[in-house]
Amino acid sequence: MTLSATPARHPRPPAVAGMFYPGDPAALAREVEDALAGARRLAGAAPKALIVPHAGYVYSGPIAASAYAALAPARDSIRRVVLLGPCHRVAVRGLALPSADAFDTPLGRVPIDLEAVAALAGLPQVGVSGAAHAQEHSLEVQLPFLQRMLREFAIVPLAVGDASADEVADVLDRLWGGPETLILISSDLSHYHRYDDAARIDRATAAAIVALDPALDHEQACGATPIAGLLSVARRRGLTAELLDLRNSGDTAGDRSRVVGYAAFAFFEH
Repeated sequence: MTLSATPARHPRPPAVAGMFYPGDPAALAREVEDALAGARRLAGAAPKALIVPHAGYVYSGPIAASAYAALAPARDSIRRVVLLGPCHRVAVRGLALPSADAFDTPLGRVPIDLEAVAALAGLPQVGVSGAAHAQEHSLEVQLPFLQRMLREFAIVPLAVGDASADEVADVLDRLWGGPETLILISSDLSHYHRYDDAARIDRATAAAIVALDPALDHEQACGATPIAGLLSVARRRGLTAELLDLRNSGDTAGDRSRVVGYAAFAFFEH
């Protein structure tokens, strides 16, 4: 992969609308608004960074909403969202930008921040892969929540493949910015354990994340690599982390025989 200064000018269409979330705009808006209405609102300043799950909304939507509700104080000030999630379908080396200049959802078009993309030039771990983004759900499912919570914003969408936590941290440092920039990591927790085992594993993972301990593996979180990069930067920059919600698909969708864990975290600058 090579990082092009002139990506192709076309939007990436939604890949999982009608599957992970409603494809009808009105139904999607209602589902997102209902999830946000049920979320606890935090007092004080908005977070600098979030970790948010990325399953279908019936499974992880309420947990995701607890993170997005925390953005209410910054609705008008956040203009850039640096969005990182793991590759599920296409293997890539490093971190991959899309070969598009916008992402479409049923709620409208979200532009890619080409100025921020240009700031990544020269980082050897960052390239372009349209294939890595074409069917990837981990970034796409975050966009409708962002579209309902923020006024005007652009994204820097990065699919994280075979990369180190340090390589992720270098990207985050380059794009960290000020209050206009939100860092958003998309990740679920443990996969396909029995309910009680999953709850135990996920409690330990959540405790490590709150302690800013980057020693996570992909059995604990599918987004362990981008999470570890964020935790390294958060520790160095003096951020604190708060667990907002911790549940699994057995709590939200009923079947407890093989569950997937979900958690939402907020990170605050001081």
